[in-house]
Amino acid sequence: MFSKSKINDPAPSSGDANKTASPASPSTPPAPAQKQNEFKASAPKAKPPASVLSADLHVTGNMKTTGDIQVEGTVEGDIRAHLLTIGETATIKGEVVADDVVINGRIVGRVRGLKVRLTSTARVEGDIIHKTIAIESGAHFEGSVQRQDDPLNPGAKSAPAQKPNPAS
Repeated sequence: MFSKSKINDPAPSSGDANKTASPASPSTPPAPAQKQNEFKASAPKAKPPASVLSADLHVTGNMKTTGDIQVEGTVEGDIRAHLLTIGETATIKGEVVADDVVINGRIVGRVRGLKVRLTSTARVEGDIIHKTIAIESGAHFEGSVQRQDDPLNPGAKSAPAQKPNPAS
């Protein structure tokens, strides 16, 4: 795949110049190196930071985003996001649905997430439906925990029961 370039070789002696002509001339740089540099210049941009709801903010209503949210204030309503971080000073009254949920504060309502993490300062009053869960020592939790393969889908069941087929 990689080979020594003739460009970097010392200039051929006058006897060697008549034998071979260099396929890559110094006036045109090799295409693969140029493409590689272009790719690096157009590399994907860094992911934007999470939207932050400050501690003095009180929101009434539902929120939905495909991005990340960090809540430090109070929300009365449902929240749907990719990564949802509930700060220590935050209070959520409603359902939260996210791929990743990190709870440091208080939630009164249902939590749905692929990955749910309750830190030692978490206070949850409601059910948690998850694919994976971590609960640190000191977290306060009142409710039920249910594992589902697809917790983000409210109609999904953890183990669908097969109805008997009435054969006549």
